[in-house]
Amino acid sequence: MKRSQKAAALFREGFNCSQCIIGAFADLLGDEAETALKAAAPFGGGMGRLREVCGAVSGMFIVLGITENARDVSDKEAKKALYEKVQHLAELFKKENGSIVCRELLALRTAKQSPEPEERTPEYYRARPCPRIIESAAAILEGYLADSSGPRP
Repeated sequence: MKRSQKAAALFREGFNCSQCIIGAFADLLGDEAETALKAAAPFGGGMGRLREVCGAVSGMFIVLGITENARDVSDKEAKKALYEKVQHLAELFKKENGSIVCRELLALRTAKQSPEPEERTPEYYRARPCPRIIESAAAILEGYLADSSGPRP
């Protein structure tokens, strides 16, 4: 199964968009995968249903941070290089999906919504573009990671 398909399947199991990306790349995260899944829990619904940055986009960045081993906060060049990669991935996602903002991707009129998660019913899944968006994010990240040198922004 492709990572993009695995990510979409995880959404149908009840994981949020960010967790779906992390779950699809868990094999690359090693011992940090379980912690990353927990850390991504608040990123659902564009960060706690605030409908800001799409959780799938946040998930890409979390995977990138772990795979890039971004730990040395004093290394300004490494931080700059990481931020360039983040901006590049965001642009790829935006080019394919039109935005990186959850409410825009879902065509919602208001930003913040009730913190109550929606019931995951068959109607919910039919009305949501999330599986397609999650697949897109996973494919973008997979393509990026497959190029060992990383495409240049």
